[in-house]
Amino acid sequence: MSTNTSRSVPAPAAASHAAAGRRRPPLVLLLPATAAALIALLPLGYLGARSLERGGDFAWDIVTEQRTLELLGRSMGLTAIVVSASLVLGISLAWLTVRTDLPGRRVWAVLATLPLAVPSYVAAFTWISAVPSLAGLPGAAITLTFACFPYVFLPVAATLRGIDPAQEEAARSLGSGSLRTFVRVTLPQVKPAAGGGAILVALYVLSDFGSVSITRYDTFTRAIHSSYQASFDRTPAAVLGCVLVAMTVLLVTAENRTRGRAGHARTGRGSARPPLRLRLGGWTGPALAWCAAVAAAAVAFPLATLGYWLTIGSSGFDGQKLWSATVATVTVAAVGAAVTTLLALPVGVLSARHRGRLARLLEQSVYAGHAVPGITVGLALVFFSVRYAYPLYQEMPLLIVAYVVLFLPVAVASARAAVLQAPPVLEDVARTLGRSPLQVLREITVPLAAPGIGAGAALTFVVIMKELPATLLLRPTGTDTLATRLWTETGAGAFSGAAPYAAVIVLIAAVPSYLLGRRS
Repeated sequence: MSTNTSRSVPAPAAASHAAAGRRRPPLVLLLPATAAALIALLPLGYLGARSLERGGDFAWDIVTEQRTLELLGRSMGLTAIVVSASLVLGISLAWLTVRTDLPGRRVWAVLATLPLAVPSYVAAFTWISAVPSLAGLPGAAITLTFACFPYVFLPVAATLRGIDPAQEEAARSLGSGSLRTFVRVTLPQVKPAAGGGAILVALYVLSDFGSVSITRYDTFTRAIHSSYQASFDRTPAAVLGCVLVAMTVLLVTAENRTRGRAGHARTGRGSARPPLRLRLGGWTGPALAWCAAVAAAAVAFPLATLGYWLTIGSSGFDGQKLWSATVATVTVAAVGAAVTTLLALPVGVLSARHRGRLARLLEQSVYAGHAVPGITVGLALVFFSVRYAYPLYQEMPLLIVAYVVLFLPVAVASARAAVLQAPPVLEDVARTLGRSPLQVLREITVPLAAPGIGAGAALTFVVIMKELPATLLLRPTGTDTLATRLWTETGAGAFSGAAPYAAVIVLIAAVPSYLLGRRS
């Protein structure tokens, strides 16, 4: 047993990781990571300036209003429900598809990632149009849960594939049953991955605008949008945005502390031997029913509803507008995903390899910017471009900056998880052979972490393609994406006219989602 245990965390790798944590971060990582953090924090400067425009007392009065406290409770309640449900769905499906003999487990893994292809506002429309009584908290919770649980499923499935099975086998050899082994051995090892997915889900829920608007459930984002529309005074909305940022910082800090206590997480791959798959036996039927129910609610139902609306309005849409919106969507999503991934890589490497205060500060700065609602990010960048960089106003670069601010955490989480799976001892060997930090990054770290980084880029492409509020404000003049065209048609009540745009969004997003599922 001692031989198996030592194999799960090799002593040289553990010592190498500890030494890496004590080293000062190299400038080749520090400078681009700082640039990424500053870009992410740009909207926060706008929020701070706007919030204090009428004095601190006025801002404090807004924070302590009864309405603000109600919004806080509603937002946190919705977040808690969605995160809890996403953890249950994500962890259970990951375990069934990776560690058991579930029939068709590869198909179920793909189906578990396909909800990423369905925008939350499209899913909300399908549920509310079919079951109007779900309006409010139930509709918002159902919609966001089925839209978000893949953020837990993907990292947990990746971790279950990579962890050393020796500890689980040792526990079973000592008499522990399958359930006890899962709770006491497997679950602690996937805890960091599940925590990273949970924080992404929480940030998604806090910043979501489309689904809560369609389901008519008041949260901070909906209140901020209403405040912007109702008055030229942006101060109340800015103050509410600051409260959102404060909530995000608290969530990220709590997740970081939980991550630090996860003593079973490995930094290397350990044994390459695959684990034995658990035989479900009599539980095969319930497991299949569980997977089928999730797939039906998260994928089949929205697609069937879209099919109905496509049938109703099959002769009424403009093919040229659809094609132009498709090209624009793919272009901005591809460029945005590439830039975001490049900026996320140094932050992810710092977070995985260096445990100092500076690395934590840079990572938390990236996540703080993600909590700002898309409409606030858009208005902040409009304010910045008009005041200081007017040539960028309503041009592609400004829209890409908005995507970087909003979706850096998605790419950072994937990059960090991928780098953690790469043995740090190989980087140390390269340094002893005279390689510079840049050469080590280019020749060792990136190639080893490339599959995870690529998965993060694909995921970033999907979420950028579905982004709505910031795109509405910052898209170049005369340019429409699929999301903005869908929103325009839906706002006019033309649901059959919106269906083609929604269908193309789902079809395009299904490609990287399918690839992510195959990889799982």
